[in-house]
Amino acid sequence: MTSPSSALVLIGPMGAGKTSVGKRVARALGVPFFDTDAAVSREHGPIERIFTEHGEARFRELERAAVAEGLATGGVVALGGGAILDAGTRTDLAAHRVVLLTVAPRVVAARVHDSNRPLLQDADPAARWSAIYEQRRPLYEQLADVTFDTSTGPLQHVVDDIVAWVHDRENEGAS
Repeated sequence: MTSPSSALVLIGPMGAGKTSVGKRVARALGVPFFDTDAAVSREHGPIERIFTEHGEARFRELERAAVAEGLATGGVVALGGGAILDAGTRTDLAAHRVVLLTVAPRVVAARVHDSNRPLLQDADPAARWSAIYEQRRPLYEQLADVTFDTSTGPLQHVVDDIVAWVHDRENEGAS
């Protein structure tokens, strides 16, 4: 990657594969991987507990701090699905390469089934997921430099496509 201060940021809805893809992309590029949800959990305990005991607003504050830390670290940074709701985060992303990972609702239903994700604690988690995604989609699309869908085929294909995109961007910058 061209600049240590520039991260490759993965955004997208819950269940799109940001962590799985991000780890593999980081390994392929030989850079660090930072997951904002994992950072919040490591520092403050399980996200479900934060939501229950302190509410979503407190979680978003902790998430914002984790995003700032991840962007400062560089490498590949996977953001939680709702991190883009923060205006400061959206502003910060302008200095980074942003990849949107999408997934079809029919596919994500199996991925989030029996999930402990606080925002999906609903009688119909798949319908709740779709509603959240539709609400956030305009922000995802506005922030993304490129979009890859994780609905079909091995995730390694998405990883390979992202790595190729990064290399293409670096080559464009070198010419």
